[in-house]
Amino acid sequence: MTTAEGDNATSSSSDVWNLPNILTMLRIALVPFFVWFLVADDGQYGIWRWAAVVAFAVAIYTDKLDGDIARARGLITNFGKIADPIADKLLIGSALVLLSILGELPWWVTILILVREWGITALRFVVIKYGVMPASRGGKLKTVIQTVAIFLYVLPLKAIAPWLGDVAFWVMMLALAITLWTGVEYVVQALKLRAAGRRS
Repeated sequence: MTTAEGDNATSSSSDVWNLPNILTMLRIALVPFFVWFLVADDGQYGIWRWAAVVAFAVAIYTDKLDGDIARARGLITNFGKIADPIADKLLIGSALVLLSILGELPWWVTILILVREWGITALRFVVIKYGVMPASRGGKLKTVIQTVAIFLYVLPLKAIAPWLGDVAFWVMMLALAITLWTGVEYVVQALKLRAAGRRS
């Protein structure tokens, strides 16, 4: 999420293969393992569920780490600005869909979040000829809250602490509200970027 920060970015092919971008690609590579572990558990809250928790936690840590390194070393690139949000959406999207398939998360929540997420991603590509839309502070907060909510849902502790399910649901509702609000903000930002690009 944090590699989307910054106004100055290079886009040469050599800059793609820096450490933050490699960590972003690693996060993408972890998604199939997370999916497999969650499917293998099939709602049993066993060892595979814990494996899914670990895979999700590692993926989220790489998200923080790549941003910290990119800012500290000045390695923010256009590739990172685009690939980093996509990596987040692959991880979060797969988690939401699987949780809904398992009957743990209402489908309407998953659909609303995914429509917003992939809609804004498509919008980024539509306006990319006018400039790259970096992640806003609200967008980063949205990702953090979504991540916390999903982590609470994935944790296999709900079998012994049912209240944790209620906490996860209300955190997810907060994430949904922020997700929809920031979606409107990004549409406004895209319109301004397009207008500025046409004027120039």
